[in-house]
Amino acid sequence: MLLSSLKKKEILEKYRKIKNTGSSEVQIIFLTIKINYLQKHFSLHKTDHCGRRGLLNMVSRRRKLLNYIKSKKHQNYISLIQQLGLRY
Repeated sequence: MLLSSLKKKEILEKYRKIKNTGSSEVQIIFLTIKINYLQKHFSLHKTDHCGRRGLLNMVSRRRKLLNYIKSKKHQNYISLIQQLGLRY
């Protein structure tokens, strides 16, 4: 699932305080959207193992970015986790 530029702008408007599209926070937001989409995809297509490998790579990348934010800006980490509905 590719995010169009309009969809990306809409998402950035939702999280208004983040302006830099290359920041770790924005990357985590986009990865979370893709991961949620793929989870729905795998509920229908249980034998798509190649796609599942890509999903695991995305989850790993998001985890690394979350660890980075947690070590540098802990308050941003907590607010981002709460906004996205990830565990805390």
